[in-house]
Formats: sequence, C-alpha cells, structure tokens
Amino acid sequence: MDPGIWSMLPPELLEHILSFLPLKTFLNLRSTCKHFKSLVFSPSFISKHSSGSPFSSFLLLSHPQCYGHFPLYDTIVGAWRKLALPFSFLPPYAAQFTLLSSSKGLLCFSLPNSCSFLVCNLLAKSSRFIQFPFFPFAFELLTLVSTPDGYKIFMLCSNFSSSYAFVYDSKVHSWRRFDGFRPLLIDNFHQEGASFNGSLYFTTPEPFSVVCFHLESGEWGRLNTQMPGELIFVRLASDTDEGKLYLVGGIGRNGISRSLRLWQLGNGGNWEEMERLPELMCRKFMSVCYHNYEHVYCFWHQGMICVCCHTWPEILYYKVSRRTWHWIPKCPSLPDKWSCGFRWFSFVPELYAWA
Repeated sequence: MDPGIWSMLPPELLEHILSFLPLKTFLNLRSTCKHFKSLVFSPSFISKHSSGSPFSSFLLLSHPQCYGHFPLYDTIVGAWRKLALPFSFLPPYAAQFTLLSSSKGLLCFSLPNSCSFLVCNLLAKSSRFIQFPFFPFAFELLTLVSTPDGYKIFMLCSNFSSSYAFVYDSKVHSWRRFDGFRPLLIDNFHQEGASFNGSLYFTTPEPFSVVCFHLESGEWGRLNTQMPGELIFVRLASDTDEGKLYLVGGIGRNGISRSLRLWQLGNGGNWEEMERLPELMCRKFMSVCYHNYEHVYCFWHQGMICVCCHTWPEILYYKVSRRTWHWIPKCPSLPDKWSCGFRWFSFVPELYAWA
C-alpha cells in the first residue's frame, strides 16, 4: 500500500481495481476522499462493477411543485441524496416535462409542448422522442416496460366510445392499436400495470378481479383465481427478475379498511397470504389515506414492495427477504405545506438500458 505506487496508477486502472471490491467495503471507503465518493455515480465505474447488486438504486419522488427537481432516496445506504439529475443534454423545447413511468434505468416523460413522450437513460445520457399516435391524445395507465432488446410503452385511450389500448415498440419505432378493457378506465389512475410473464396485470373495480394484457398479441385475459374475501381495495406489484406477482389489499367492511395484507400468486394459481401489516403501522397508513383508497398505489423496487399514497410524502414498504415492514421518512427538503401530488418511482441506473 505504498502511497508512491498508488498515486502513480492511471485513474482508469485504479477504478478497475476498486470495481472488484464488495459493495459494502467500497461504501465504507467513500469517506476517504472526494474521488472515491464520486465514483459511485460514475457511468464507467458502474459498468465495471462486478457484483450482482446495483451500486445505486433510488426511490425517485415527483411532485408538481418541485418541477424539474426529483428528490432521490438511496435504498443502498438508506439516506436522501442531494443530487441534480442531468437533464442538460435535452434540447430547449423539452424543458417542460412530467414524469409518468420508469423501468430498469429508463424514465418516460410526457412533453405537452411537443405532443410527444420522451424516454431517456440519464446515466448514458441517451434519449428518444416519441410522437403521440394522434392529437389530441388522452391516455390512462401508462406503463413503461423494459425488454432485453428495448422497451414497450402501454396505455389506454379514452377518446373513443369503445376504448383502445396502444403499445409502442422501440424495436420497430411504431405504435400498435388493440381493443381496450372498459372497466379499467374508472380504476385507480396512479397505479401502473404489473409486468408478469410477458403481460401487464391490472385489477378491476368491484367485484374485484385481475385481468391481463399480453404485450405481443394484444389479447386481454382474466386471471381465473378466487380473490381474497372482504377486500376494500386491491393493488398489484411484480418482481420481474424472479417472476413473482404480489397483491396488496385492504380488508374491512362497509368501505372502511381495517387491515392491510399481502398475498403472492402461488404455483397453483391461488393467492397465498404472506404477511399482515402490524396494527400500529396499519393505523398510521389508514389515517394518512383518509380512507380515500383511490390514492393508494404499489410498485416493486429491489426486493421491496412499496405501498404509497398520492397525498402522503412517506413510503411504506415490505422487505421480502426479511419479511419486515418499514417506513421511509419524508424528504427533509420538502416543505410542510405540500399535501398532495406525491408520485414515487423506482429508479435503478443502468448504463446499457436502451433509450
């Protein structure tokens, strides 16, 4: 460990050596110098890192009043990050945007000024503009899905008396139109589809059921399994890496949920109960929702099932490997007066995600 030797190493060789360190070891080294601290966000270093886990994975917060600024919670170290996402590479006419969906390092925005969507990889500083199929174009339930060779964008369009589903395929750079599923248009608009076995899964309003849309064929189907009893609301989340589908639901009567439970779709096609939210945590969650369950939405993030509320700045999550529930605290930079419009996304930077 002669300083004279280490100081003479080329930076790229030093980065290559450090990339073989275990994640926890390198995180401890970050406090030794500014260069080591900055490496964790270096695209070249992330691409060289040899461990199977991501170096940085974030929960990204979008709010109408923090326009163009997205607070980031680092789930690896368990702390809020004061980082500015690099949007400087975008052209001036893309200055106004709304974040709609995320998937494996890709972010999808709507650009109202140009009647288009923007899909970008901030780590690789690559992006693509996608024009609306037509104008005016009103859409719901937009979901971005990463694939091994690109991505797809799904949405329902409510401009027609009989609704349609639209799918954009990045491989052919074109839209396809399919028949829609009318009951979904009055369901929770904050909830994206859950990607599972090549399809997107959605829940319908009462009587609750699960329907799926196959992204290649454009066919709709219904999951033939009995739903849990006494449901007040239901949401879905999926672990695409492990191929698992989860259901989060409130249990109660007369429209009031008294408990929150978690199920997994078993091999036999039935919902198998996994956990129940502890009573004290459940009381807090139900109180922040004010029993307006249409504001509740769920998503998967790096071994966590996140349960969020459009009106609350904290995240309730279930750590699957530990079988424990936790709260992620409010971002300290958020003003107390903000009371609605909180929208959380999973953001896992990947250098080679196709934009």
